[in-house]
Amino acid sequence: MAILRICEIFKSIQGESSWAGLPCVFVRLAGCPLDCRWCDTAYAKQGGSDLSLESILAQVAAQGPGLVEVTGGEPMCQAGAPALIAALCRAGRTVLVETNGCEDISGLDQRAHIIMDIKCPSSGMSQRTRWENLAALKPQDEVKLVLADRGDYEYARDIIQTHGLAQRCGVLLSTVHGQLEPRLAVEWLLADQLPVRFQLQMHKYIWPPDTRGV
Repeated sequence: MAILRICEIFKSIQGESSWAGLPCVFVRLAGCPLDCRWCDTAYAKQGGSDLSLESILAQVAAQGPGLVEVTGGEPMCQAGAPALIAALCRAGRTVLVETNGCEDISGLDQRAHIIMDIKCPSSGMSQRTRWENLAALKPQDEVKLVLADRGDYEYARDIIQTHGLAQRCGVLLSTVHGQLEPRLAVEWLLADQLPVRFQLQMHKYIWPPDTRGV
């Protein structure tokens, strides 16, 4: 049976994506190969506890029915992640998978909803995007681009237009909390008539931004 290194399992509300505001169980896997300058879960890069797939499923079930998100760190760095995602789908859960887009997502259960980052230049990791992943995205999936400045916005705008992202799946734009005034990003996207959904990290307005387990 698969063993995965787990940072934390908790229940909160979904703070981002088109699923924002809904109660959700989060399974945060440990480990990530990227080093984004504005990472807000750096604590998940190391540590964690080894848990069997059976134990993870039991802990998720104990939190109650509904939405579940497999996140990180970067969940796709762990070989057991696809098995976990498939097992959660078989259990009847609505499964979200949040990934930074640097690892292959093509083998994931088709019932899962992928939320894939495309890293903008301010992150320092834009060169790590695995562009082949775009071909694996389904209409039910979403792409997220996080902006820290005008340069990031222009990069995101060009990527959205060049790759026809809005014709593939949902597209989300958000700002790095505390670094870019959300009003500016909204004004830019309205001026350019971008076919995107603007979002804020809801949980950072409900709890202090550095609170864990929410």
